Amino acid sequence: MAENQEELKGADSPLPTATRELGAVTDGDTEVVSRGTKRGIKSRQAQMLVIGGTIGTGLFVGTGQALAISGPAFLFAAYVVICLLVQGIVTAMAEVGAYLPVQGMSVAYYGNRIVSPSLGFALGWMYWYIWGLSVAYEITAAAVVINYWPNTVPVAVWITIMLVVIVTLNFFPVKVYGESEFWFASIKVFAIIGLLVLSVVLFFGGGPDHTRLGFWYWQNPGATKEYLVDGAGGRFCAFLFTLVYSCFSFNFSPELIIIAAGEMKSPRKDLPKAALHFIWRLAVFYVFGALAIGVICRSDEPALTDGGKGAASSPWVIAIEKAGIHGLDSVINAVVITSAWSSGNSVLYMSSRSLYSLAVAGNAPHIFSRCNKHGVPVYAVIASSLLSLLAYLNIGTVSGIVFNWFVSIINTAAFISWACCCLIYFRFRKACAAQGIARSDLPYSSVMQPWAAWVALVAFCLFGLLNGFSVFFPGNFTASGFLTSYIGIPVFLLLYFGHRIWAKDDPWIRTPNSVDLKTGLADALADEELEVVIQERNASFKRAGKEWLRKLYLIWGWE
Repeated sequence: MAENQEELKGADSPLPTATRELGAVTDGDTEVVSRGTKRGIKSRQAQMLVIGGTIGTGLFVGTGQALAISGPAFLFAAYVVICLLVQGIVTAMAEVGAYLPVQGMSVAYYGNRIVSPSLGFALGWMYWYIWGLSVAYEITAAAVVINYWPNTVPVAVWITIMLVVIVTLNFFPVKVYGESEFWFASIKVFAIIGLLVLSVVLFFGGGPDHTRLGFWYWQNPGATKEYLVDGAGGRFCAFLFTLVYSCFSFNFSPELIIIAAGEMKSPRKDLPKAALHFIWRLAVFYVFGALAIGVICRSDEPALTDGGKGAASSPWVIAIEKAGIHGLDSVINAVVITSAWSSGNSVLYMSSRSLYSLAVAGNAPHIFSRCNKHGVPVYAVIASSLLSLLAYLNIGTVSGIVFNWFVSIINTAAFISWACCCLIYFRFRKACAAQGIARSDLPYSSVMQPWAAWVALVAFCLFGLLNGFSVFFPGNFTASGFLTSYIGIPVFLLLYFGHRIWAKDDPWIRTPNSVDLKTGLADALADEELEVVIQERNASFKRAGKEWLRKLYLIWGWE
């Protein structure tokens, strides 16, 4: 262990050292105990945390706007394309994370360690503020949806209640957070499965009115629509809008997998599982979900775009009301609220861990690296929570406007992040080749790579430039629309080049031979071996007489 400690001290980035419990360190007359995050997230929790963080209000409500603008065929096609592109990012980062699963890891950490300190700095701060804003977005969505039920409670009260719950959950030990998110996410997952089953029933005429929908809405009002201009150009604009807009539903799923892996008990085993199971979950929840929405809801339904209250603008709720199923609309409304709550819980977790990683790497004040005895970076959680106070903008501004502001800002950051994920992966592969590490030596490698990463890099760079393309059409320009669509790009460049000026002696990009592929690896392997022993010791108690349950767990990806 002493040898490992010496190896860690000599690394360019101090993250692996600072995130392990190092014991007592003397600082003058004061004894300081350095603590770090703990590996407390189980495999089943990690799986549900990842999919739970992905399923937010975008799938339940946001799809309505895309359906209204583009039509069911373009909505379905856009989700198919984005699923494949996002899976390319997931598998690429899983290769990196499974090989170097250090505690407290993040995409920003790998940007620093593999590409350059400036990239890690810019990514880390971007993740911190954008995930903090995402908490405000989810609370905004939930507060608006609550108004579906008639009530006289001020929106500020609902915002405060949701903020308190989300922040409190993030102060608990990570195993408590993981368990709460497991059940939060389970509600969303089973709700989506139930809605998909309902869609099949309505498709074949099993609703109260026995109307067989089939693909009737693909014929009337039509499978595709025009947007901004007429003709083929309008249909192209409609599809392009849906492609860019639908990315919001998938935002930061790859990053969440990597951050969660930093506190998984067996990251070298569980992280590849998360990547492998991710694609079919995307297909079930998003591709089939988009197809179902286009089948059961008309694209010219006025409630999709007329600012209907809360979940009244959800295509699922509209279809339920049209089918005459009483009471189920309120159930779906409650699910949308818990969905926003769960996603807010996840993004606050990611924001605080991003700030923690920055502090450990020396790119943020050291106080944010301090953890309590349960491994919770309390000061990082407090600082990240402050950004969520922007949810109170809803009190003085129309909620729909604030909602769209957050969507545009978060989308831009996601496109930047995914492009950087591809760059990190390419540099990792070059470093492995230069240092004699073959693909067979990696605990996980995808047959999709590196081609999927190249396609994703080109696509997301284009999406970033086209995020606000509609504002450039005559009569559509607004200052707020332009700024929220593109302000993220100059902010990221300012962070990057600002760090380059401050740390002018750092390399622009690390050479393949200088990339550190060893620090923290021995500790990760040791932790993995210990966890394997524990799991084998408990396996007979867990699985005795429950073979059918074990098989179900394997299909779902919990083991």
